[in-house]
Order: sequence, then structure tokens, then C-alpha cells
Amino acid sequence: MTAKRAPNSAAASKKITKRIQELGDWRGETLAWVRQLIHDADPEIQEEWKWMGTPVWSHDGGVCTGESYKQVTFAKARSSTRPPSRN
Repeated sequence: MTAKRAPNSAAASKKITKRIQELGDWRGETLAWVRQLIHDADPEIQEEWKWMGTPVWSHDGGVCTGESYKQVTFAKARSSTRPPSRN
């Protein structure tokens, strides 16, 4: 399977790098660290720039977003071989 290149992935990567540099505090450091973890975990991950300036990482669907104000949001798994637990 060949990974699909996200539209404007290079432009999105530049915007994410710029955002990290502009933040210049713990938020930028954390975003850079999380970005590296994401790329280490999945070298085929695609970077996108969505929702009024939000970094997004995807691979066959959304993986996570990197809001720089307080959080990183990971997408819920799309499928599972095990049914959800019922507590």
C-alpha cells in the first residue's frame, strides 16, 4: 500500500514549524516534542493545517491534533477486534 500524500503537506509542515517558533515557551517545546513522538511512531504520518490554524496529524484518517493553548487531542480508534467493555 502506498501512503497518500496529504494536500499541501509541505506547506502544513512549514506552518507547524512556524507555530512552534512563535510560541517560544513551554507550549512550543511541548508541541515540538509531541510532533517528534508522532513522527517516530509513524514515519508515514501526514501533517495538515486545519480548523483556523490547528496542526493535525493523519494516516488513513485523523490521528491527533495539536492545539497549542492547552492540549493534544488523539482520535478515538476507528475499529477494534474486541467489543467495548460494559461497566
